[in-house]
Amino acid sequence: MAVYGIDLGTTYSCIASIDDVGRPAVLRNLEGTDTTPSVVFFESEDNVVVGQTAKDTAVLEPENVVSLVKRDMGREVARDIQGIEYTPEELSAFILLKLVTDARTQSGEDARDVVVTVPAYFGAAERDATRKAGRIAGLNVIDIVSEPIAAAITYGVLNPEQDRTILVYDLGGGTFDTTVITLRGGHIEVICTDGDHELGGADWDARLVEYLAERFRAEHPDAGDPLDDRQSEQQLRRDAEDAKKSLTNRTAHTVRVMHDGRSATVEITRERLEELTRDLLDRTIEITGRTLETAKEKGVDEFDDLVLVGGSTKMPVVAARLSTELGLNPRLQDPDLAVAKGAALYAFEETYRRLLAAGEDDRAEEMAGRAGLSADQKAQIAGRRIRTVASHAFGIVVVDRDSGAEHVAHLVHANDELPAAHTEDFYTVHDEQTSADVRVMEQAGSVESAELVDNSEIATGQIRIPAGKQAGWPIGVTFELDASGLLNVAAVEKETGERLELKVDVGGMSEEEVERSRTALSRVKVS
Repeated sequence: MAVYGIDLGTTYSCIASIDDVGRPAVLRNLEGTDTTPSVVFFESEDNVVVGQTAKDTAVLEPENVVSLVKRDMGREVARDIQGIEYTPEELSAFILLKLVTDARTQSGEDARDVVVTVPAYFGAAERDATRKAGRIAGLNVIDIVSEPIAAAITYGVLNPEQDRTILVYDLGGGTFDTTVITLRGGHIEVICTDGDHELGGADWDARLVEYLAERFRAEHPDAGDPLDDRQSEQQLRRDAEDAKKSLTNRTAHTVRVMHDGRSATVEITRERLEELTRDLLDRTIEITGRTLETAKEKGVDEFDDLVLVGGSTKMPVVAARLSTELGLNPRLQDPDLAVAKGAALYAFEETYRRLLAAGEDDRAEEMAGRAGLSADQKAQIAGRRIRTVASHAFGIVVVDRDSGAEHVAHLVHANDELPAAHTEDFYTVHDEQTSADVRVMEQAGSVESAELVDNSEIATGQIRIPAGKQAGWPIGVTFELDASGLLNVAAVEKETGERLELKVDVGGMSEEEVERSRTALSRVKVS
């Protein structure tokens, strides 16, 4: 049985599987490239194009092209395309469909069972949205795994005999994570993680876009602003990305800005790019420093390797700054493909372990045989442990009985080991109270805070209280955060046993809406 790992990226995505010698291999798309732009073009309601063609079309038909979808995951937003509103889950489903369809064509095997990666700093809502995107695409999502863990799995396979403590610095197209991971005897343990899922290479591009537009306006003050024209803006974004990539290997790059019948030739140096984006890199250094402090509090203060993952780490200034700031020698770890390869390894290993646990030894042996695994490799996979931590704190809104002020009481804290479960009693505020609201909150800022404004509401429900109860009547609340970072919440009224179960639904999509979207999207041709 074939299983796949998918790196569902903000700007580029990738799919991989295990080859016949047990190594992870990326499956190229039908255009012949390892990575596929995470861009969706709606040629019509029934025909959707994903990838490089969609990206190229953004210049001509920007109103019909969607990009940077990943930044909307977990939010109640929709994009209106040709009079139809699409949720982030549905748009991500189109990208997933492109990847698995091309993989099926290339390998000749069904591509249905997948592991999808997410940034370590994604919360419960974003992870749930990613799982739903897979379901809408008709996939069986075996698990959701954090990108640094996937990268660490790849690293561990390439360095099988070494026990190491590594700092993974993952700067992708739209998100940034930094994670401390230990590899011991083949086992993987996440010590702590931090990040910002609205910081990535797209922000470097945006700075270049502003700079190019500014230089054009300075040369042609009587012409219109190219950023006010969608086609000119899209061309600038394409030129900016090309310039950034060129400056990885060159020290200067020239862009010809065209708008309103005018043109301006702008030379961009690597030094100028670094000046324009210094504060963005500073933010990643600050977050990395915060991660190191947290690791130190947990007893980890020495590192064997600083592993760079994500296409944006190719910028020379990244390695230079990290080396200077941290005193570690950064290693580029297959930055574009490591995450998909690690996800494929995880998908294979997790499926193998589940088959063994279910008593399906013959199917497990068939998988191992097809991958050419030795007895030692099979034993290592069967016994491998992967431990991770919560990326955010989670809690509920409580009311102070005396002042009536609301604050958040956290039951799970950032960097708690997963799976995590915590039960705590909370109490009614008023006499004769007939119900209690259960408002589930997730840390929204970079640090844990009890203030409502520093948290996001991700689920809500109400539980009944028996009649005639005085203030202070107890309600038991349990938070369970699984190893994938998906959250379940239960509240129990102890006299009647009434139970409120809350599963985090995001993007306004209920389970019924997910199924409707799956049926509707199955009629759309995706290429």
